[in-house]
Amino acid sequence: MNYSKSSYYCGNDSSYTKCCEIAHRDITKVTTAEQLMRSRYSAFVLANGNYLIDSHHSSTRPIKEKKSIVKWAKSVQWIRLDVIKTTNGLANDNEGTVTFKAFYFENGSVQVIHENSLFKKEKGIWMYVDAL
Repeated sequence: MNYSKSSYYCGNDSSYTKCCEIAHRDITKVTTAEQLMRSRYSAFVLANGNYLIDSHHSSTRPIKEKKSIVKWAKSVQWIRLDVIKTTNGLANDNEGTVTFKAFYFENGSVQVIHENSLFKKEKGIWMYVDAL
């Protein structure tokens, strides 16, 4: 899929520059767990390894896997993100979950990551913890 700044990765109606790029430039601007989830999906599309690591909770941060994560993200063709359900994870919460499906094309077929992700605030900033 060929993305431009006028089309959008994470499924929101806004352009990348008006949505996830803001998070990618300053993670403190992320106000909900869902917003972080969407910005992480966009980071996978863009193979932005720094953001993927920086938005990962320190207790589960895969620093040693950064190169392999970026390599894999570049090797697949990202199709779309469907957010199915969010539980808590609003600005005043400290924890929340986001259930999503991330579709991508790999080795000649469509694949899907279907996950219920846990997000927690760390020092007041939303972070991805792990799949539940």
